[in-house]
Amino acid sequence: MKKHPFRLTPYQVQWLLIVGFTTVGYALYLRYLAIEFSTVSLACEAGQQSMLCQTRSLMTYLFRHSVFGIAALVIAVLHVIRPSIVLLTAGLVAAGFGIVLYNVALSGVAIGLLILGFARPAPETA
Repeated sequence: MKKHPFRLTPYQVQWLLIVGFTTVGYALYLRYLAIEFSTVSLACEAGQQSMLCQTRSLMTYLFRHSVFGIAALVIAVLHVIRPSIVLLTAGLVAAGFGIVLYNVALSGVAIGLLILGFARPAPETA
């Protein structure tokens, strides 16, 4: 019996495009208008307690500890083992944040593994 490789339907591709562009867009917003923007940076360091400052603090903590890259890599390995749209979506989100927010090395490897997941056979459905 021939095993068919993991393939996406057109609706799944559209879903991944929406999720990918939204993730990278939000990560770019955070990087350039919250983390690196000097006015916001000075206000947050001075003690302003806004939602933007709390999000900036959380994202700074996460990328300093390579959480985005490690999460993307773990999800990508799971996707290579057993490909699914859920793992592909989660890996795309983690890698998108990781590439924009300074975890490029691990997130780049994760993107490569996510692509390799398309060479695997699709999981059997009952």
